[in-house]
Amino acid sequence: MPTSITRFAPVLAGLALLAVARPGLAETTLYDDMGGQAGVTALAGDMIDNALADDRIKMIFEDVNIPRLKGLIYEQFCMLTGGGCEYKRRSMHDTHAGLNLHEADFNALVEDLEAAMDRRSLPWSTQAKFLAILAPMERQMVKP
Repeated sequence: MPTSITRFAPVLAGLALLAVARPGLAETTLYDDMGGQAGVTALAGDMIDNALADDRIKMIFEDVNIPRLKGLIYEQFCMLTGGGCEYKRRSMHDTHAGLNLHEADFNALVEDLEAAMDRRSLPWSTQAKFLAILAPMERQMVKP
C-alpha cells in the first residue's frame, strides 16, 4: 500500500548523501544515472501520461497544455538532477496556488512518478535519490 513520501524523506535524503559520497569514483550526475536527456525526457512524459490516466488526479490537468507541461517538467527534472538546465519559471507554490491540492493528490502524483521510474527500469538507488530531491516540494504544492 503506497505511503506518503514525506515519511521516508529523511531516509531517502540520507541514502542520497551516501550515494554521492563515493570518493575515487568518476563523477556522474543523477541526470546521467537517469539516462541523460533522452531518459529524463521519457520519464517526464511517462509521469504526466500516468497522471492523465489516474482517476484520482487527472481532473487537475483538464485545462493544461500537456506538451508544454511535459517540457517544463523535463526542465525542472534536468535542473534538479544536475543536467545543466535552468528552470526559471514560477515557484512551485505560485504554480500550484489556487489548485487546492491535498496530500492525497501529491501522493498520487508520486505514485505515478514511481510507476514511470519502474517502467524506465531505473535502479532503486537512483529512484531514492530523485525522490529525496522532490520530497520537499510537497510543502510548496499542497494546501496546508
